[in-house]
Amino acid sequence: MSYKTGFPPIAKPNARILILGSMPGQKSLDENQYYAHPRNSFWPIMYQLLGIDKKLTYPKRKQLLLDNNIALWDVLKSCHREGSLDADIEPASIEPNDFIKFFSKHNKIKTVFFNGNKAEQLFKKHISKQIEQADINYYRLPSTSPAHAAMSFEQKLLKWGVIKNII
Repeated sequence: MSYKTGFPPIAKPNARILILGSMPGQKSLDENQYYAHPRNSFWPIMYQLLGIDKKLTYPKRKQLLLDNNIALWDVLKSCHREGSLDADIEPASIEPNDFIKFFSKHNKIKTVFFNGNKAEQLFKKHISKQIEQADINYYRLPSTSPAHAAMSFEQKLLKWGVIKNII
């Protein structure tokens, strides 16, 4: 198994929304960018929701999130996994990110959106018992991964539209 280490969060102290993935895929790790796979619909969804030009550079995409008080991170800090599929994460190797520290620095976050089922499952198993954030609402959204082909882009966009109501 290959050892994978994720990225630091994209966040400012005034963030009100946190979007959590599970662990970056191999293309993202190779490019050192969140959601770098060209068929991942995360950035196209953000462009649609925030009304932004889809030709933005990665630094400008990150700034787009920050300007809209959105933080982005993953549940896992590191793990062993071959390839990119969440199903291939070796459970015994999981090291979660430090959410106690994160929420203490980003205490304005009131809503957490999980990018897919696996992010939610990992958070519930490894994190939720450690934190006492009763004033945070949690929602699972459909995964933007190209591996989640059960929904069309339009269907995913419709579900992710809930973020617009909170920004």
